[in-house]
Amino acid sequence: MAAPSDQHEHTIAFAEIALQQIRALRQPALPRNFEIWYQYATGYSPQLNRAINEMLAEKNSLSDADIDRIYTTYLSPNRVNERVGLVGSRMMSEIRQVLDMIDTAAGSATNYSASLADASEELQGASDGASLRGVIERLVVGAKEMETNNKKLEARLSASRQEIEQLQQNLEAVRNESLTDPLTTLANRKFFDAELGKAIAQGKHGGEPLSLLMCDVDYFKSFNDKFGHVTGDQVLRLVAISIKQNVKGQDIAARYGGEEFAIALPKTALHAANSVADHIRNTVMTKELMKRSTGEKLGRITISIGVALLRSDDTAQSLMERADGCLYAAKRSGRNRVVGETDLEAGMALTVTAKVA
Repeated sequence: MAAPSDQHEHTIAFAEIALQQIRALRQPALPRNFEIWYQYATGYSPQLNRAINEMLAEKNSLSDADIDRIYTTYLSPNRVNERVGLVGSRMMSEIRQVLDMIDTAAGSATNYSASLADASEELQGASDGASLRGVIERLVVGAKEMETNNKKLEARLSASRQEIEQLQQNLEAVRNESLTDPLTTLANRKFFDAELGKAIAQGKHGGEPLSLLMCDVDYFKSFNDKFGHVTGDQVLRLVAISIKQNVKGQDIAARYGGEEFAIALPKTALHAANSVADHIRNTVMTKELMKRSTGEKLGRITISIGVALLRSDDTAQSLMERADGCLYAAKRSGRNRVVGETDLEAGMALTVTAKVA
């Protein structure tokens, strides 16, 4: 949820967990160590959590070398930029090699043209068969050299085309990674904010409806504290799967932060959006969690959802604030429910002024 009080309490909770881990392992409270454990607390990077859990299971501690490796592998702020730079360098190197080969081929063609001109003059002045044969033999040799060079150039261009296509795919993969939440494989907040802005502009331009759903897992912190972050990650993946099962191609679904999810529904009126939200809520509620390591049944989870409809004077922020207001109302009125703007207008929910866990 976008409310400042909610954001404050979430971040403080994660920070407290991070400090507890630093104290428990008697590590220096350096910014890098704090960042690692803060990320661990949020669960945003399942690969980081898995790596730390495996190291702790093996030796009950993390050395400075372990910390360095974890930070470099999972948190280095330049990681994506470095990968983009590497792909770009490889692509430029490939292009330079192709250009060099083209220059070589152009030089060979120029030389061959000169040879043809010389041969033409020699043919005009040839007076016997031996002279003619010599000129023709040189022409044949030159033609074969040109044919060989052309085949080499063709093969190199073909290989370069494949290499550049692969590099383009790698670049797209890096881009997609930077816009995807690794835990749930939904879009991340950065991607969602950009796409929501586009969807709002298109909706206003075309005079078409657009609805926004804000979702939050009920009692997630209590569940996370009771069963641990690994099971908490399983909960978030379950919610993400339920969302994917109920949205269509043009819809934009994202993990917005922590246990919060946002879904934009272009060309969808409020009553239809309420229906989609209720389908998602029901899908989540019908799934039963199980601890994979032991087979222990952990029960079911529920989510609350707020739904708002785009207005002509809306910005992305104002639309999200209204959807958040509906979400708070759903929390306050019992959780495990969908509250749309019409419900609030009808006086169903209480006025919301504080964050509900």
